[in-house]
Amino acid sequence: MIPPVQVSPLIKFTRYSALLVGMIYGKKRYDYLKPIAEEERKIEAEEKKKREELERIAKELAEASEDSILK
Repeated sequence: MIPPVQVSPLIKFTRYSALLVGMIYGKKRYDYLKPIAEEERKIEAEEKKKREELERIAKELAEASEDSILK
């Protein structure tokens, strides 16, 4: 087998610096996007609740019009 090649300290430093910068960027980006996503989830939950209520009302009206004694 071929023995491993010595990697330049400059290359090592650059690799770990890029890794660290990427981690910092990811954390900042996550902190920026998290409140936006929470607000979107909150709005979606409210819309879902309204939509389910409208569907329930429509279902009740459909059942009420179908099962009438006065047909």
